[in-house]
Amino acid sequence: MTKRNYFGTDGIRGQANSYPMTAEVALRVGLAAGKLFRRDHGRRPLVVIGKDTRLSGYMVEPALVAGFTSMGMDVRLFGPLPTPAVAMMTRSMRADLGVMISASHNAYSDNGIKLFGPDGYKLSDDREIEIERNMHEGLQEGLVAPADLGRVQRVDDSQARYVEIAKATFPRRLSLNGLRIVIDCANGAGYKVAPAVLYELGAEVIKVGVDPNGFNINEECGSTYPAAMANAVREYRADIGIALDGDADRVTICDETGQVVDGDQIMAIVAGAWAREDRLKGGGVVATVMSNLGLERFMTGRGLKLERTPVGDRHVMERMKAGGFNLGGEQSGHVILSDFSTTGDGLIAALQVLAVLVESGQPMSALARQFDPVPQLLENVRFAKGGKPLEHAGVKAAIAAAEQRLNGGGRVLVRASGTEPLIRVMAEGDDEALVAELVKEIAGAVKAAAPI
Repeated sequence: MTKRNYFGTDGIRGQANSYPMTAEVALRVGLAAGKLFRRDHGRRPLVVIGKDTRLSGYMVEPALVAGFTSMGMDVRLFGPLPTPAVAMMTRSMRADLGVMISASHNAYSDNGIKLFGPDGYKLSDDREIEIERNMHEGLQEGLVAPADLGRVQRVDDSQARYVEIAKATFPRRLSLNGLRIVIDCANGAGYKVAPAVLYELGAEVIKVGVDPNGFNINEECGSTYPAAMANAVREYRADIGIALDGDADRVTICDETGQVVDGDQIMAIVAGAWAREDRLKGGGVVATVMSNLGLERFMTGRGLKLERTPVGDRHVMERMKAGGFNLGGEQSGHVILSDFSTTGDGLIAALQVLAVLVESGQPMSALARQFDPVPQLLENVRFAKGGKPLEHAGVKAAIAAAEQRLNGGGRVLVRASGTEPLIRVMAEGDDEALVAELVKEIAGAVKAAAPI
């Protein structure tokens, strides 16, 4: 594959106002994408833009708009809106390109740019490479005449549109009447729409993380900090807690006791219910290499399959499309329900769990543990930029030794993060003490190979 300088596994991401997440790079993205789509269509193309609540969104958004409009693209601005909503409305508004400005679950100091094609799916690698190529070439020749500059409008009802779309995914025969639900929106993109959906479906809603100030996105709240949700559930004696991340494309749930339910258990809940209703397509579920071995055993025990992909919802979605699956996701809570959405949608995934909860008549604690997770341990090892610890002989030897000691009774996975200078060391197996020992040994080898 052609080396990419800007686009990573999930768009462009970095610390705000530092390369590559600068106004200049955002401007060049707008210019380069505008040049590409203008060339493709020979007419005035349309781009839609959403964002989360980070302060730096006010820097990135106008830079993108300047690039798009100077190339003759019309722009529609959604304001704060979940990533999956931007993907949906890229398609429903017949736009040529969709843009989400967000660094997902990262701190406010980071930001990112994700691009969606007219079908609502993340832009292909080939398209991203074309945009990068344009970014490196002269862009002056693509600038349009003053009369042909793009027009910019705000879409005032973008949040209301998504609220109606999300509500329509909940079975019409059911209601959330009588349920007390905590919703933690991470002070992020879902802070208005998620509580509105739950309330309009009949729930009593207790809101957490709905006061964004540009700095507090994901700060001790949201799906990456489930303690805030769990504490609120216990304090208000709620029936269930739901926590989204900064751009609302992933979800974590907890039961009425505050016990956390991760993405693997959520997929098991939905897969089991859909299989019973003959709604599960593809004969199983697509998950990543990080999903727990217990989920795989849960699926095979029901005559279903679990297909694994590399980490990243792009890989999950590609396998789902190729194999005709309608359910897939990641342990982190990125759950893709392709009957409803083209990317992970934390709120819609939560609604499917709520549908199972309502129909079962049981407390969430009775549904929360669909399978016993196999002991799994993950350690992130930071290394100096430019280092290549996975190519070191000592690291390779430690991994081989760990696999030999597990002897088929578990898994070892060591990989580089796609967004940070981290090596992620994971092992799982029925012997918890052995798993901990193996992770410690591999992590030590990585630290020795590439110290900070």
